Amino acid sequence: MNELLLGIDIGTASSKAVLVQPDGQVVALASRDHAVSMPRPGWVEHDAETIWWSDVVSLCRELLAPVADGRISGVCFSGIGPCVVPCDTRDTPLRPAILYGVDTRASAEVDELTELLGADQILRRCGSSLSSQALGPKLAWLRNNEPAVWTATERWHMASSFVVARLTGEWILDHHSASQCDPLYDLVQCGWNYDWAELVAPGLSLPPLAWPGEVVGRVRSASAEATGIPAGTPVVAGTIDSWAEAVSAGVRKPGELMLQYGSTVFLVLGTDRLAPHPTFWTTRGVDPGSLTIAAGLATGGSLASWVREIVGRPSYETLLAEAALVHPGAEGLLILPYFAGERTPILDPHARGTITGLSLRHDRAHIFRAALEGVAFAIRHNLETMLADDTPELAVAVGGGTTNDLWLQIVSDVTGLTQTVPAVTVGASYGDALLAAEGVGLTPALSSWAQPAEVTSPNSENDEVYYHLYSLYRDLYPATREIQHALSDLELPSSTLAMRPPPSGRGDVARSAGDERTSEEAASVT
Repeated sequence: MNELLLGIDIGTASSKAVLVQPDGQVVALASRDHAVSMPRPGWVEHDAETIWWSDVVSLCRELLAPVADGRISGVCFSGIGPCVVPCDTRDTPLRPAILYGVDTRASAEVDELTELLGADQILRRCGSSLSSQALGPKLAWLRNNEPAVWTATERWHMASSFVVARLTGEWILDHHSASQCDPLYDLVQCGWNYDWAELVAPGLSLPPLAWPGEVVGRVRSASAEATGIPAGTPVVAGTIDSWAEAVSAGVRKPGELMLQYGSTVFLVLGTDRLAPHPTFWTTRGVDPGSLTIAAGLATGGSLASWVREIVGRPSYETLLAEAALVHPGAEGLLILPYFAGERTPILDPHARGTITGLSLRHDRAHIFRAALEGVAFAIRHNLETMLADDTPELAVAVGGGTTNDLWLQIVSDVTGLTQTVPAVTVGASYGDALLAAEGVGLTPALSSWAQPAEVTSPNSENDEVYYHLYSLYRDLYPATREIQHALSDLELPSSTLAMRPPPSGRGDVARSAGDERTSEEAASVT
C-alpha cells in the first residue's frame, strides 16, 4: 500500500488540496474558490464555517474518494494569517474571521497599544512594530467594539488551527503563527508574553504552542466521517500560508528569499540574525529555532486585475501582449500601487494609489505596464530596506503571477535579482504535504522537493530608465502623502461588498495577470 500525504491550504480567494507521495510526486489536486466579505471600508472577513471548514470537507471528499491503493499517513494545513476568529468552547465561530494586514479596522488600537507598551519595547520583545498585520490589536478591537462576542469567546483561532481543532479537538497554535500575534509573543524566549497578553486581551486564554511540523493530534471519528480522512490519522500543526509556500519552494535557510506573486506580493527571507527592523516582520520560521524577515505589499496581481476591470475586461493575454510593446518606463507613466493602503516598508493603511504623468497619448497598455512596474518598484523599496547591501543566496519566485513572464522580467530588471521558478508550483499545500511527511517520519527534516525549472535574469539595458524612474517613485509618496490621507478621510461607508475570486488560480490570492494555471496567491501575501 502506497503512503500518501495530504496538504490543504486555505487562501484569500480559494483553497487548494494536494495528495503527494513521500518522494514529492503529486498524485492529485483539487481547489475551491471563495470570496471575502468587505462589509465596511477597511474590513476584510471570511466565514470560518462556510469557507474554511466547508472547503476542507469538500476538498477531502473529492481527493480521498478515489484513493484505493494508498493510505493517508499524515495531514497538514496552512492558511491565511495572522487572522482571528473568536469561538466558544466547542470551536463554534462567534463572528466572521478578521483577516490579516488587509483588514485595517484596528488602526486606533495599533496606536493605543504602541503608546501604552512603547514602540522600542514592542520591537525588542516581539520582533515587529504593531501594524494592521498584528493580531493583538485585532483582539483589542473585538474587546472594545463587540463586547458580547468578547465575553462569549473561550478560544480563538487562525485558519490552520481552526481546522486542526475541528479534526482533532486539540487547541494548538504553531510558533510561527504565534510570532505574528504581536505583542502577545516573545520572539527571544519563544513563548507567550503573558504580562502583555493580560493588558491587551484580559482574561483570554492562550493556546499551547508547537512547531509547524510537529504532530499535535489525530483525526477523531466524527471528523473522519465528515471528511473521509481515516480516524487516527496524524495531524501536523501547520502554519501561515506564505511560510508553507516557502517550504514548498525550498526556501528554509538563512540568506534564501521567496517572492510570492499573487493578489498581493509577499517576501520571506531566512535569517540567522535576531535584529528586528521597525518596518518589517521578524518572526520565528517553520523549523525549530529558525528566524525569518517578512515584507508584504497590499496589492500585486489585484492591481493588475483592477486595471483590467476599468479598461473593459480584455483578456490578460491581450493586455500582456500590448504592454510588452510599451518601452520600459511606460513612456513617462508612474503608478504608486497603494490602492489598498500599503504594508511594508511604509506601514500606512491610509496611503492611496496614484497614477502620475498621464497624457492623452497614454492608453491601456501604458497603464497596465505602469501597474506592473509600480509593484516592481515597491518590491525594490522593500528589498533595499530589508537587505541593505546584502544579496540573497537564492531568490525563488512562486505564486500565480509566475506565469506572467513580463511581470517577472520587469521585477528582475527593476531589482537586479535573478529569480528561479520551481518545476512544481502547487503552492502552500505542497509545503503542507512536505511538513506532514517530515512530521510522521517519512521524510528527513529540512527536506526540499523543489527543483528549479525557469530562470529570469535582469536585462542591464533597462538599468538607466528604471534607476531614474525608481528615484521619482521614491519621491512621489512623501510628496503626496498628506493629499492621500485627506482623500482617504473622504471615503464613505459602503454596503456589503464581496471580492469575487477568479475562475481559478492560486489558493491564497486572486488570480494574477496572465495566470492560466489551475493547480497565492501566491499574495500576500500574508
